[in-house]
Amino acid sequence: MSPAFNHYKLAGIILPSIAAAAIVAFFLLPFPTPKQTLIFLSTTVSACAAAAFLLSRPQPVYLIDYACLRPLRTCRVPFATYMEHVRLCDFFDEKSVQFQMRILERSGLGEETCLPPPNHYLPPLRSLEGGRAEAELVVFSAVDELFAKTGMEGKDVDAVVVNCSLFAPTPSMADMVVNKYKMRGDVRAYNLSGMGCSAGIIALDLVRQLLQVHSKSNALIISTEILSPNYYAGKTRPMLLPNCLFRMGASASLLSNHPASRRLCKYRLLHVIRTHRGSDDRSFHCVNQQEDSFGQVGISLSKDLMAVAADSLRSNITAIGPLVLPASEQLRFLLALIARRAISSSWPPYIPDFRKAFDHFCIHAGGRAVIDELQRSLRLKPGDVEASRMTLHRFGNTSSSSLWYELAYVEAKGRMRKGDRVWMIGFGSGFKCNSAVWRCVRTVDGPPNGPWDDCVDRYPVEVPEVVTFS
Repeated sequence: MSPAFNHYKLAGIILPSIAAAAIVAFFLLPFPTPKQTLIFLSTTVSACAAAAFLLSRPQPVYLIDYACLRPLRTCRVPFATYMEHVRLCDFFDEKSVQFQMRILERSGLGEETCLPPPNHYLPPLRSLEGGRAEAELVVFSAVDELFAKTGMEGKDVDAVVVNCSLFAPTPSMADMVVNKYKMRGDVRAYNLSGMGCSAGIIALDLVRQLLQVHSKSNALIISTEILSPNYYAGKTRPMLLPNCLFRMGASASLLSNHPASRRLCKYRLLHVIRTHRGSDDRSFHCVNQQEDSFGQVGISLSKDLMAVAADSLRSNITAIGPLVLPASEQLRFLLALIARRAISSSWPPYIPDFRKAFDHFCIHAGGRAVIDELQRSLRLKPGDVEASRMTLHRFGNTSSSSLWYELAYVEAKGRMRKGDRVWMIGFGSGFKCNSAVWRCVRTVDGPPNGPWDDCVDRYPVEVPEVVTFS
């Protein structure tokens, strides 16, 4: 990675030096005239202002390309297969089986979602080695496709960030990537765990900050969730939900601040907004890894999850609104806020029309209820959440990588045009709501070899409220 001494810092040294030289020259003059004094002041102020501007100006961050895992068809888990498997597992009783059936029927998932090979065993294998094998399968497949699309190699990567919430082996997954692709000895490797489904945007924020201090650098972000070691083999209902909703998936994205990237990239990163409500106990505990009364470990999803997500979203849109909304929407929001405080707290709040700020919405496909809540809260139309619903239907909840499957859907449909703005919204344990805003740099006519290649013509599909199966 290029050293932190970049052209902005160079400007921060040279321009103040010019100002200092001007001061020295000024005091060497025996009797400075008013004109010389004015020239001195103008030079000094201009040099300092130019230095301040260059030092505070962020370096542009570009998304060169990305790739998403396309699971093998042998990993497919139709509803009937899933339920047959559940019935054959002796650690589930009949009530647990019926509960999982009801969740599947209302989940919004389709018949082509996939689970990793260890989950297909009876009983499912929950071993460290199985987790490693799954990690190698999903991560290396996504990175191989990304490198094939961009022509990059491991030695071209200056920083690698892997986010996976529940699987944290030693050596880390980031180390696995460095070893597999024989990256350079000075590569900066980071592994994020325990951060939930919004960790992909946290990784993006980390890379954004790295690229502000390291010029002419490339960064690789890998987002995934490893499922097989974390299969829940118990009867506690809130802990059975992840078994029903989560499916295998992974994404790999390549970002750069190299000047040459401007003509190669697809998108430019405009904003990253992170909000954290971990100080609130209800928010902190609503997604929690824990043991049940029999010592079985799993992820418990609280009944407060939707309310917590709505509160987190409100905090996030309050922060992002001033950055992206047109002045007319900001004024309406301000007037409604004043009315609530000055007239009556019962005055209805104004929900800004974010469709005036964004052309495409990539909402974390955490489940039908999550998408429904965001559509309601943001007053979006069905077409605005189509990418999220179709991603949930085709791939299931792939955790932090779901946002990239949704972006790929928009591209595969040929809807992405130069200048379009994209809003990515992710939610994660803790509880966090994180946003990223992108601007499309060039029109994208559907990516070759994308995750939707073999099925995009069948979408969108009508997803019934309840799917009946036996």
